[in-house]
Amino acid sequence: MAEELTQPAPEEEDSSQCKGRDKPGPRSKRKELGLSCMLNTEVGAILAVIRRPLDPAGPFLPTQEDHYDSSIAHSLKSLRTLIFNPQQEWRAIDPSIYLSPFLDVVQSDEVPAAATGVALSSILKMLKLEMFDEKTHGAKDAINSIVTATVNCRLERTDSGSEEAVMMRILQSCNILRAEGDLLQRNARYTMHELIQIIFSRLPDIEGRDGDNNSESETDDVGGNLDSGYGVRCTVDIFHFLCSLLNVVEIVETEGNTSHTTDEDVQLFALVLINSAIDLSGDAIAKHPKLLRMIQDDLFHHLIHYGMSSSQLVLAMICSTILSIYHFLRRFIRLQLEAFFSFVLLRVAMFATSIQLQEVAIEGIINFCRQPSFIFEAYVNYDCNVTCRNVFEEMGKLLCKHAFPTSNPLTSLQIQAFEGLVIVIHNIADNINCEENSSTLARHAVEIAEYRPFWVEKFEDEDEYWVDSARLRKAQKRKMMIAGNHFNRDERKGIEYLKLSRLVSDPTDPKAFAFFFRYTAGLDKNMIGDYLGDPDEFHVRVLKEFTDTFEFAGMILDTALRTYLETFRLPGEAQKIQRVLEAFSERFFDQQSAEVFVSKDAVFVLCYSLIMLNTDQHNPQVKKKMTEEEFIRNNRGINEGSDLPREYLSELFYSISSNAIKLYGQSGISIEMSPSRWIELMNRSKTVHPYVQCKFNSTLGRDMFATIAGPSVATLCACFEHADEDEFLHECVEGLFSIARIAQYGLEDTLDELLASFCKFTTFLNPYASAEETLFAFSHDLKPRMATLAVFTIANNFGSSIRGAWRNIIDCLLKLKRLKLLPQSVVETDASSTSSSDLAIDTQCESGIVNPNQDFRPGEQHNYSMMGRFSHFLSLDSAEESLSLGLSEFEQNVKIIRQCRIGNIFTNSSSLPDEAILNLGRSLIFAAAGKGQKFSTPVEEEETVGFCWELIVAIALANIHRFSIFWASLHENLLTVAQFPLFSPIPFAEKAMLSLLKVCLKLLAEPQQDSISEELIFRSINLMWKLDKEILDTCGEVITKSVSRILIEYPANLQTQLGWKSVLHLLSVTGRHPETYDQGVETLIMLLSDGTHVSRTTYAYCIDCAFGFVALKNSPLDKNLKIMDLLSESVNLLIQWHRNGLSDVGSNYSTASIEDNLKGLGSSNFSLNLFIKLGEALRKTSLARREEIRNHAILSLQRSFALAEDLEFTSTNCINCFNLVIFAMVDDLHEKMLEYSRRENAEREMRSMEGTLKIAMELLATVYLQFLKQISESPGFGHSGSVC
Repeated sequence: MAEELTQPAPEEEDSSQCKGRDKPGPRSKRKELGLSCMLNTEVGAILAVIRRPLDPAGPFLPTQEDHYDSSIAHSLKSLRTLIFNPQQEWRAIDPSIYLSPFLDVVQSDEVPAAATGVALSSILKMLKLEMFDEKTHGAKDAINSIVTATVNCRLERTDSGSEEAVMMRILQSCNILRAEGDLLQRNARYTMHELIQIIFSRLPDIEGRDGDNNSESETDDVGGNLDSGYGVRCTVDIFHFLCSLLNVVEIVETEGNTSHTTDEDVQLFALVLINSAIDLSGDAIAKHPKLLRMIQDDLFHHLIHYGMSSSQLVLAMICSTILSIYHFLRRFIRLQLEAFFSFVLLRVAMFATSIQLQEVAIEGIINFCRQPSFIFEAYVNYDCNVTCRNVFEEMGKLLCKHAFPTSNPLTSLQIQAFEGLVIVIHNIADNINCEENSSTLARHAVEIAEYRPFWVEKFEDEDEYWVDSARLRKAQKRKMMIAGNHFNRDERKGIEYLKLSRLVSDPTDPKAFAFFFRYTAGLDKNMIGDYLGDPDEFHVRVLKEFTDTFEFAGMILDTALRTYLETFRLPGEAQKIQRVLEAFSERFFDQQSAEVFVSKDAVFVLCYSLIMLNTDQHNPQVKKKMTEEEFIRNNRGINEGSDLPREYLSELFYSISSNAIKLYGQSGISIEMSPSRWIELMNRSKTVHPYVQCKFNSTLGRDMFATIAGPSVATLCACFEHADEDEFLHECVEGLFSIARIAQYGLEDTLDELLASFCKFTTFLNPYASAEETLFAFSHDLKPRMATLAVFTIANNFGSSIRGAWRNIIDCLLKLKRLKLLPQSVVETDASSTSSSDLAIDTQCESGIVNPNQDFRPGEQHNYSMMGRFSHFLSLDSAEESLSLGLSEFEQNVKIIRQCRIGNIFTNSSSLPDEAILNLGRSLIFAAAGKGQKFSTPVEEEETVGFCWELIVAIALANIHRFSIFWASLHENLLTVAQFPLFSPIPFAEKAMLSLLKVCLKLLAEPQQDSISEELIFRSINLMWKLDKEILDTCGEVITKSVSRILIEYPANLQTQLGWKSVLHLLSVTGRHPETYDQGVETLIMLLSDGTHVSRTTYAYCIDCAFGFVALKNSPLDKNLKIMDLLSESVNLLIQWHRNGLSDVGSNYSTASIEDNLKGLGSSNFSLNLFIKLGEALRKTSLARREEIRNHAILSLQRSFALAEDLEFTSTNCINCFNLVIFAMVDDLHEKMLEYSRRENAEREMRSMEGTLKIAMELLATVYLQFLKQISESPGFGHSGSVC
């Protein structure tokens, strides 16, 4: 058995806690737990008495409001939260901590006398059990407090009868405190209590055998050390007597009628003694089978029976008793505990007509939920078992239903249920966070990969895989419910779903169908009966297996028949009835405890007779009813010719006559805990696996919360919406944080739902409220401020689990921006960052998004107390303090927003997983594009769009190490945005361009392992300027500085053709404006002069960029001449690449796309094609308006040809050069000259063009002679079409 499934003694039950302390010995631990159970019982008793409504006929009139001091109830409940989690032994704890609530009751004027008596009795019990002594810290003060409270005992709301009882308790307490005086009278009950304490406190010292031993030997009851003075038989007899006291009735005569009712006073006395016996004996009861069986059977049967219809005081005592049994003996009461929740707590809490009874039942549920391991063990033992109810799920949903507010103010029941729900949530969150392996928690849903009998529980053989096994059983149970819904609509579809879900084997096993019909809740019982009665061979086998699931041992016939027919409705067809009853008769005959029936045929005949008797006795249409004698006469000789015992038949007759056999036809009808059901439960308990005690597991913890996640979120949000008190709001926020702590392990949808609701409470998302109204609500209402702080605190600490809710968070953030509530430490104006001469981007984002808490570390974001900031927030919320600090209303709001640490969400986003980053980025991009936004002015729109892009930059810079992973999806979002029907690229594209350049600089500042990130960022940059080409002018200054820095500082890190093409294109654009021309042209000249980063893949882009500068009108002549000189000298690079085999040093990426573009130049020599492109650029420059530029372009072309001899021109290459460059240039110049000659007053331009043409002709002659040899080798040389 794995460590997680070890079944520890009660002293080990706290091992699931994160921080343990040195464990005391078993005896000491048992005593401590017994004292805790005793205190819990006493607190529950007082609360129940206080809740009991006043007698209208009494001397004090009841009021509509609570008739007791709420502070007393609150102190008692507060004590209850500490009872089972003491930090040290009770003897070492200051007694005033646990005595104070009881002393408050004693001295209160408002509580009834019965409550005062119970409180005094509780104090007496603490003193007798010696919970503290003279060495205990605070013992002296505690004794003085008891004396003072006893002397000042108030009996304002009492009568003479209660007063005497209280006085007796006072004198008993005084006797323990060595005060003078005698008891008013000896009390038999007091003596009995003393006897119980003496006898049962010695039970742990008596040797016994383990509770699993089923021996019925009488010697088991005698065992034990005779020197102890009391044997087990004495203990068993006394405990049997205590159980019998629960059945004491009193005769009440009213108007001549006599009725029998249970004596509540005797029941309470019995429960007090039983509680004491269990608390003192502890787990030692398990060593004595007879005593253990009495608790499993007699005691539990009585507690469940009376718990369903008792007063609040009795119910409170029953709950305390069963909680004590749970602590010591839960391994042996698995089915009994399920029955108690199903038939008592859950039913009373849901259907009780008295609010006080419902409160007691809810309090009983909460007390169980307070136990560290209960809710998890309940989920494993019941919710993950197909034969049991979903106890945890039903408890959670019940608490949600009762806590859900329907009106203001909240009722005490709603508040109580809410507290219980929060306890459950905190319990799961605390355990799921403190488990060491929670980071590796399984997030996948369980798939049923193969058939496995769903009704079989295996723990010992599964070892470390017990968690997977439990999850599988829960998945099977869920599939069974779905199959049941299909079955109720269409039998065939239900069966097919069972096969599809692998809940039945192939070939089909009738046993699987039998257990499906037996244990699937909500099945239509008419359809079950029809299926079981079908004559088909497989159906008959299913009927046999179905009947074998029942245990009829110890039942008489009518009890067994009732149990059997409760699970389905007997079909109406006679043949089907016969088959069903035959199967029942055979099973009952095999399991009969007494040899009453000789054969199964006798059972079959008597079953028919009982059904007929049931119809006769309870059908109103039958006027003449069958008598007992007639019934006995009708069944003579059916037992193989002999008669059945007359007493047996008589008992059956009266049982049927007084209590009809009910045939339940509709699913979901509630069934009482009848004697037959109890017998069946006890029979099952002999074969069922014991209650599993296991350590908390995060995966199962997450799964168990998922079953109540929807109702929990809805209830929590509704309570927050309706709450008025600060403390209650505080509890709602604590619950919110705990849900977030759970949801981070695979329940992202739950967290999204919760955040979406809480974002509404901020008041920022109200589309109909003006800015003034929103500010007023935020300033004067605590609720929106708490909601805002909660939302952003969760975004900071659990952002990794947020998906769709990022959109709601971003909407709130943008509203804060428009309301100008964001402090300067969170965001600065964009102008301050873009106008700076230094565009260096370091660890602090230029957008101004900085970390307001400089000591914060991303790895520690879950380690600090989230509620600490809320406590501080609440303490600063008073208007008086704001005035004393001299804060205006606006300053106070800003201070609250500063506590949200909004900047950390983005600057620390490196800790977020990819999916969260994608959702956050998408939300920002869509918001920047105006989706879901309403702008009142263009200025507001521009500010909002700019702010969104600043946040996107902050995210990109914080995640630059994984830029290629998430930006591909964000780029797709940009493409999606561009296709929005009403999308306007202004100002989206401009702000995007500025932001993307910042990211690009950061990206290129360090060498990248791959080129994907560079490709992505330049795709986005190109997309933006293509959306709105005017931004190339409006953003010219930033573009110039950015591309200049890239080419000057980071040219070596540009790895892609797209990167070089984009940068050089943007560089060429910078020449359009005088203010950016100088920096742009100097950058180009530096790039060409250095030549280091001009490669064969970037050469063509450099030529295009250079031509763009030279072609500008009114550009400085010296710069243009310098550029052309550098272009002509670049031929040396072409020669170098040609000699190196068409490769250049440092160029490690493909040139395929450039080669494809240059193939039209007519040469397979890549360097020659680049040369032709250079020549074409100079040819175009030769047509410039300024003569100096034209002439210099031709001279530069001539120098280029002079240097190009080493490029190994072929005849074809030469002809191509002449046709594409030289002849084309001469033709263009000649045509231009003719154009000027036709113009009036253009003689000067014509002569200037004539001079340029002359230089061009000289170039033609020079180049022709230079390459005459190659030209002459042309096949067409000297013929038509040749150069000549």
